[in-house]
Amino acid sequence: MKEKRELLRIVRTPEHSGEIDLTGKKSGRGAYICKSITCLKKARRAMRIEHSLECKIPEEIYESIEAQLINE
Repeated sequence: MKEKRELLRIVRTPEHSGEIDLTGKKSGRGAYICKSITCLKKARRAMRIEHSLECKIPEEIYESIEAQLINE
């Protein structure tokens, strides 16, 4: 188990789309993944984030997450 601060939160908006929650304080259903490209690729392949949030995650969100993880 990792602490919340070590994880990246994706939140479902009221419009049923996903977006990155950098503050960890946005309201809505959230899903957490570890901050590594490997974890992101596994979660994307298995559609874990979409299943957890019960909504479709746009490609732009995955690309944005990947870009953010590369820059860290």
